[in-house]
Amino acid sequence: MSNQFDFDPPAPLRTAEFHLEPLGVEHNERDYEAWTSSMEHIRATPGFAHHPWPHPMTLAENRSDIAMHAQEFIDRAGYTYSILDGEQVIGCVYINPPKEPVEGDAKLRSWVRASRAESDAPIRAALRAWLLGPDWPFETISYPSGP
Repeated sequence: MSNQFDFDPPAPLRTAEFHLEPLGVEHNERDYEAWTSSMEHIRATPGFAHHPWPHPMTLAENRSDIAMHAQEFIDRAGYTYSILDGEQVIGCVYINPPKEPVEGDAKLRSWVRASRAESDAPIRAALRAWLLGPDWPFETISYPSGP
């Protein structure tokens, strides 16, 4: 399996309820507030139970983490997007090349802040439809849907 994608991503998804922007350092403060206020909720989200993140870090450490994701985007090593409602960060989605054939054409994880928990299912459905639609080259994706 390749550790990077061999294509550029399509234009970010926009719906009436939310829109995506490639995660960048301009999101640092809003991203930090979103996930630090929601750590237990994120840990309970499918795909994060055994993941090393989220864990306490400083705003500066978060900025470095975001810069790493932004570089991965440029390098096609993964496509990470902020999920926004207007200017408020309400979550994040990570689209990565599969490490195993059973992970399909892409491995996907997403989270929403605890205060927007009701948005999780509709966002997950919209992301799944977008990634399996005509704009992406994926036929199958691995997207954890339960504990």
